[in-house]
Amino acid sequence: MGIVDEDIERLRSTVSIVDTVQQYVALKRVGRNWVGLCPFHAEKSGSFNVTEERGRYKCFGCDKGGDVFTFIQEIEHLDFPGAIEHLAAKAGIQLNYTTSGQSEERSRRKKLTAAMNDAVEWYHQRLLESPDARAARDYLRRRGLAGDIARQFKLGWAPDDWDQLSRNLGAPADVMQDVGLSFRNRRNKMQDAFRGRVMFPIFSESGEALAFGGRILPGSDDPAKYKNSAETPIYMKSKTLYGLNWAKADIAKKDQVVVCEGYTDVIGFHRAGVPRAVATCGTALTEEHVRLLKRYASKVVLSFDADAAGQGAAERFYEWEEKHKVEVLVARLPDGKDPGDLASSQPEALVAAVDKPVPFLKFRLDRTMRGRPKDSPEHRVRLAEDAMAVVNEHPNKSIRMLYAGEVAAELSMPVSDMVRLAERGTRRPAIQVQQKRSRGPVQNAEFAALVLLVQDWDSIAPWLLAELFDDDVNRMAFIALGEAGGDLSKAIEIAPPDAVDILERAAVVDLNLVADVEARTLIGAACRRELQQRVRVIDPEGMVEDRQARLDLEALQDTEPTRALAAAESLLGWLHRRSEERTDGEH
Repeated sequence: MGIVDEDIERLRSTVSIVDTVQQYVALKRVGRNWVGLCPFHAEKSGSFNVTEERGRYKCFGCDKGGDVFTFIQEIEHLDFPGAIEHLAAKAGIQLNYTTSGQSEERSRRKKLTAAMNDAVEWYHQRLLESPDARAARDYLRRRGLAGDIARQFKLGWAPDDWDQLSRNLGAPADVMQDVGLSFRNRRNKMQDAFRGRVMFPIFSESGEALAFGGRILPGSDDPAKYKNSAETPIYMKSKTLYGLNWAKADIAKKDQVVVCEGYTDVIGFHRAGVPRAVATCGTALTEEHVRLLKRYASKVVLSFDADAAGQGAAERFYEWEEKHKVEVLVARLPDGKDPGDLASSQPEALVAAVDKPVPFLKFRLDRTMRGRPKDSPEHRVRLAEDAMAVVNEHPNKSIRMLYAGEVAAELSMPVSDMVRLAERGTRRPAIQVQQKRSRGPVQNAEFAALVLLVQDWDSIAPWLLAELFDDDVNRMAFIALGEAGGDLSKAIEIAPPDAVDILERAAVVDLNLVADVEARTLIGAACRRELQQRVRVIDPEGMVEDRQARLDLEALQDTEPTRALAAAESLLGWLHRRSEERTDGEH
């Protein structure tokens, strides 16, 4: 099955490649060619050439080229038949197909989409001009959806009447029924499906009108806030995304698509300067949606409560990431706010949320751990089990192991224990409480210091001594880093296996750390340990120094940075002298 060759050639000879390209690219005449900035890659000087005589285009920057059909395939992300149909519709050329059945099907589809396009315009003009739409215009104005926004998104008004659309649109009754605009009532009369609602038209990715979402006005006694078109021969919810026709250019440019829950959310993102937002049409995100979006971008940013569906949704997202090579991320919006509201009150928050989205697993992990108590071994073990259950939903063992390191650091638990759970991938991991020295805040501070050493050596290295590390493995990791001069690769080569594990976790963990704060925490903990061992010191000089160390410990928490840093330097010197005394005593 296909399009008749004669129709393709007739279209090729009819359509001007210059006129077609100029709908997307600003071209200037240069000799016999037309030149502009390439739409397929970023450039500052025009290297995109179009030749009308030969009906070809060529970019000497990215090497893309072809005829008018190739251009439409590339710019609109269509297959070859789709590009032919796109151009034919604009040129008003009727296509014929190699089988009569397909030709009839295409002809029927054209009638259905034509009726829907007429309905979009009819509803839109009612909103703009009709006296009975005043309340709708006022409502949209309050929501920031009037004027140019209403025109851009072709918003409309369905009058609160029985059959105005059915009587005035001029489409056959069977067409009106097939696309869900009308139905036959008990009296066998055609009746409008949408009444007394603000209308949000839904288009295909190429701009064909397919369906509607209708919203009641505040104060209406209709219990259904939204009424959406049912599926029709031209509208399948699992394959349709609201706003893709407006968003696809920016999606392809930024290699990122933002997926919302509703129509006003999409419009809110556009108002905030993020025109790459789309929404599902009353369904969950499906694999068909992901397959469609993959044609435009590799990053899918969820702007809704992505955690609500729990583990089932997570497994689907991870499967799609692997199968379709996309990255699923989450935009962190202020709690209790939706994009439609934020567009008016905090548009910068929408921009920031999509500029810095987080991976879906990190989002779920943070949600699991947020606000949970960590003040006892029992609480930390229970939280670690829940956190690792979330981590182990991911099918990739390497990713699980990396997140296991973050869980261990956050909860002051042995990294090796969490990593073993990640390696096993148990969905409901049980953690045995080890009967050994507690790894509390001090251990967490030691790991934080190692993270800073690995990731930002200069920020903390001058403040650290081996004596600060109470844990043997952490101390060995620190010594290896010192001997390697901060070079992680060299440190891993010379460090013992347990220390290598710590260094590898420190290299990839994502923690928000402040160097001087972490250094002071570590120095304070080491000094308190040392003072506990010196309770029986009786020599006068040692007693004076210990008393000064206690004063410096208090000053270490001072809000005045200069005083706190001076105390830290004094304590480091005191610790170093104590260490040398022990070494001399051993010899």
